[in-house]
Amino acid sequence: MSIADELDRLKTLRAEGALSEAEFEQAKAAALATKPSAGQRLDQAVTNLTTSENSWAMLIHLSQFCGYALPLLGWVVPLVLWLMKRDESEQIDAHGKIVMNWILSVLIYGIVCGLFSIILIGILIGIPLAIALGIVGVVFPIIGAVKASDGELWPYPMSIRFLK
Repeated sequence: MSIADELDRLKTLRAEGALSEAEFEQAKAAALATKPSAGQRLDQAVTNLTTSENSWAMLIHLSQFCGYALPLLGWVVPLVLWLMKRDESEQIDAHGKIVMNWILSVLIYGIVCGLFSIILIGILIGIPLAIALGIVGVVFPIIGAVKASDGELWPYPMSIRFLK
């Protein structure tokens, strides 16, 4: 039983009247004085590590929006974050590759949309495609970040796999 579980049990006993306030305080002090077992410490460390990895992965996905503040930051910031943390975790490395593949794919798709827009007939195709690309450029990083915060790996649809 963890310390938190023990404290909850003591609070319940006090609320039911099974423990007086003095007995509750004494039992609480005893529970807090005990050190967690090695298994409990390991579980807590794994939980903290996983939460940290999920947070970094989520941040890599969301950092693409830095490009709205300053052009090119939407490419540079995710790249820097990924390069900083890719050796520490396979999960962060996988998320970074997904984001970098998406950034390169959007660049290529944007060039194609621009070329279509230059051609007179392509205006009917290029501009709607550019609008659709802008929409998925906002939606996909948000979905990727939500999935990353849950510990899931979500490859963006339509992303060309340059990095494997």
